[in-house]
Amino acid sequence: MRAEHLDNKPLETLIMSTEIRLSIPAMKCNGCTSSIENALGESGVPDVELDLATKTAVIKSDVSVSTLIGTIKSAGFDASEIT
Repeated sequence: MRAEHLDNKPLETLIMSTEIRLSIPAMKCNGCTSSIENALGESGVPDVELDLATKTAVIKSDVSVSTLIGTIKSAGFDASEIT
């Protein structure tokens, strides 16, 4: 049986993603972006925009910032949240 909200909308449609901005200073090439995208994708984060020019990532997810940073670090890159 599927869980439903009071107005009969599935609960999974009610989960809101947060936009998280991260600085990734060592991201320098397309190989770097591929490594980061693959690591995040394998962790269940499908929506990520990487910008080589600004060395930033914009991630829409309900995953915690610390988990995202840990995933990026496991791919070999330091990352920090842009506030």
